[in-house]
Amino acid sequence: MSGFAVYQDRLDLLAAKGRLRALIPAGGVDFASNDYLGFSQNADLRAHVADAVARGVGLGAGGSRLLRGNDPEHEALETEAAAFFGTERALYMGGGFMANMALFSTLPRGDDLVLYDELIHASAHEGMRLGRASCQAFDHNDIDHADSLIKAWRAGGGRGRIWLAFESVYSMDGDRAPIADLVDLAARYDAALVGDEAHASGIFGDAGRGLLQAYEGQVDMVSLHTCGKALGGMGGLICGDTALIDTLINRARSFIFATAPAPINAATVRGALKLLQSSDAPSAQLLDHVAFAQDILRDTCGIVGSDSQIIPVIIGADQPTMDIAARLQARGFDIRGIRPPTVARGTSRLRISITLNASRTDITAMANALAQELQGITHGQ
Repeated sequence: MSGFAVYQDRLDLLAAKGRLRALIPAGGVDFASNDYLGFSQNADLRAHVADAVARGVGLGAGGSRLLRGNDPEHEALETEAAAFFGTERALYMGGGFMANMALFSTLPRGDDLVLYDELIHASAHEGMRLGRASCQAFDHNDIDHADSLIKAWRAGGGRGRIWLAFESVYSMDGDRAPIADLVDLAARYDAALVGDEAHASGIFGDAGRGLLQAYEGQVDMVSLHTCGKALGGMGGLICGDTALIDTLINRARSFIFATAPAPINAATVRGALKLLQSSDAPSAQLLDHVAFAQDILRDTCGIVGSDSQIIPVIIGADQPTMDIAARLQARGFDIRGIRPPTVARGTSRLRISITLNASRTDITAMANALAQELQGITHGQ
């Protein structure tokens, strides 16, 4: 018997629970991706990238940023991103996951407390696991609970700095953080804020500057703007104070020891930032699209929309969720099922993502198909 048989046994258990994951090719109309503005296939952005290739921008970095991998495209992107988002500095990294690992493993110190929303990204958890600070979760979007945890930590002798960590838009529920309340809470305790704008960058705020726009550069905050979602490219931009950025350059292992992002990827993101500021206003187009989708899903399925382009449809059990997703895919709608541990047990769901890759006709057809599938659940099919 293979010495690796135990892994197959565990995979078989996952399959029995309806939780075995597999790679499924993209197909049908896009209701699954984070390519919210359709930038990954945008003709103007393609032309910008083609021009970058023509002028000799590198397809690979060839080393870490601290060795020979630093490129003028990286630096130009960081300058433009800092100006766009309204911060002193920006640091471009290979992805949002790596960026969150860098933030949480490097910036909070050993006597600090990271107080984070319980639904924060898995990448933040990885960073906290590697860091030295104490970490505690507060109930989702519950400011009173966060406040009580801070008081208890202080009463127990905690004397370091508090880092309040949250997502401006939550990736699986689509709801927004109470940002103004978090800013007020941070002010009361001289806390720093870590705001993950992964699902808000490019969509909300003036020209897609995000939901933290009013606070960036005005309060003690470090923010993350991922580039592989609405911006249509790859990477992650950490934006904040100069001292924090320089600390990451000097101490963040996922920056220091990683090959730099390809310069052509930096050029792609530069093009995306320009598109956001174009007269076509893609973020406004998407928000109109989202409002249309929320209205028709409410009318056809009784689904109350979220605060964003992410609309969860809670099914509950794992296997029925995946079965419905498969049937919708067979009907030409790429909708994916989300199961534990990504979401809590008993809350398996369809995660409907509204993007400019789907037309209003597509959205209407999807809503009608979804209504039929949900009716099948009601009738025990």
